[in-house]
Amino acid sequence: MSAEKISSTELNDLPPLATPEKSEEVSSVGRVDINILLNRARKEKEKENLTNLVFAGLTSCLIIVAGIILSF
Repeated sequence: MSAEKISSTELNDLPPLATPEKSEEVSSVGRVDINILLNRARKEKEKENLTNLVFAGLTSCLIIVAGIILSF
């Protein structure tokens, strides 16, 4: 029988996990505040929108530069 060894470098490549603060995520009763979840979803959506805007800008710049180069 053969067994594969798990190298310790694979485990060290993982990013550390961030522990959320208890007061922000869960109230004392044990319920999650919907406003915190909505704010988190909005922040993620803003990041996605910014990323999409950057890629669209880079793509348009590439098309413009290619058009200028091909026009000469």
